[in-house]
Amino acid sequence: MTRVGIIGAGQLGQMLGQAGAGLDITCTFLDPSPSPPAAATGPVIRAAYDDATALRELAAQSDVLTYEFENVPVATLSGVADVVPVLPPPAALAAAQDRLSEKRLFEELDIPIADYRAIDNEADVHEAIAALGLPLVLKTRRFGYDGKGQVVLRSASQVSAALAGLPDAPLIAEQWIAFDREVSAIGVRSADGATRFYPLTENEHRDGILRISRAPATSPGLAERANACVGALLARLDYVGVLALEFFVVGETLLANEFAPRVHNSGHWTIEGAATSQFENHLRAVTGLPLGSTESSGHAAMVNLIGSLPPASRRAARSAASSCTTTARQHAAGASSATSRFARRQRQAATNACGTWLPCCPRETPRTAGRDLAHGSCRVWAIKSGYTHAFRITRSPNFRLLRFHKHSRCPTWNISNSMQQPFRPTPAILIRVAPEQATRAREG
Repeated sequence: MTRVGIIGAGQLGQMLGQAGAGLDITCTFLDPSPSPPAAATGPVIRAAYDDATALRELAAQSDVLTYEFENVPVATLSGVADVVPVLPPPAALAAAQDRLSEKRLFEELDIPIADYRAIDNEADVHEAIAALGLPLVLKTRRFGYDGKGQVVLRSASQVSAALAGLPDAPLIAEQWIAFDREVSAIGVRSADGATRFYPLTENEHRDGILRISRAPATSPGLAERANACVGALLARLDYVGVLALEFFVVGETLLANEFAPRVHNSGHWTIEGAATSQFENHLRAVTGLPLGSTESSGHAAMVNLIGSLPPASRRAARSAASSCTTTARQHAAGASSATSRFARRQRQAATNACGTWLPCCPRETPRTAGRDLAHGSCRVWAIKSGYTHAFRITRSPNFRLLRFHKHSRCPTWNISNSMQQPFRPTPAILIRVAPEQATRAREG
């Protein structure tokens, strides 16, 4: 049995732990949270990420170390690299942690990016405005995520206020890109250099947080170019594991935004939608197992709904009331700490969602009425946000319908759908979200 130490015990760590169970891999985690999601899949050493003693304890219990998020201190990781292999390599982590280093790496590899300037003081910001124009995106070089640590400048008069609202740390100014859509390319590389790529994924963000992913994204030409960029990064960094590279798409032009040296939120759909999930392939790569196929099993969509979970007894009662089946799967976050960034994320439940009440906050429901979230004959439709804030999955002969209902609670659910091809012509299989079309949910 192979032992993998994972720094971070959030929802990505939990999904890694679940994937490891099928590979005879045991996972141990390091995380300061009192009740992290990954605790359901393995023991957790509860200590700060920069706790050298705790990290050495983790290394002593592991055959290899990996991590589930970028903000792990590189120096601390490098300090245990002589005890146990650290994969992906700390050099990849260092490049991803600093936006300026990341941009320069992209330039070195001829990966197209938006124009930018390094910012050390207010005068630099005004010079960047003169060179790049307005609007302008001002970001911290380090420790930004989910839209945090950045501000959009639309006028030179906003500079002083913007700087006052950002941390007193090195910044970077990026040219504003009026993109048509956002996509992410996910690749995996083993220690022997074998490389595989998942289908290109199209993403929608709101308030800096990923809300919807669908795969495969259209336009094969874009996928080939995106995968070439990922391949160049993997080779340059002598990378081992899964890596995701996010792009802005402007017409048929790709502009790299940032890369993540880890499994990625936009790859959740691979759990049900690909032959081998990104989580399994990451573990395969870092432990020396052969990589699995990255081919998709059809069209897939992931919707990220954010809130908090109802009691387990209530969820179980709702699930027990249903006897139908569906290809939709729910992945629910189980972190209880409100201060943890992982508290907002998904814990995999991988249970039958058919007939189960899945409440969500009205403000978090998709706001694009009638918008296709997948492709081909498999469609997922979103609704316009309103006062409905709960839904359950029902079934009819020709389509599966997600119906919204009134409900008082606001839990989080991550609905991931995957369909097998070929399909009969539409509406052979249809997944649709529609408001107020079934009996109102009862309390209790």
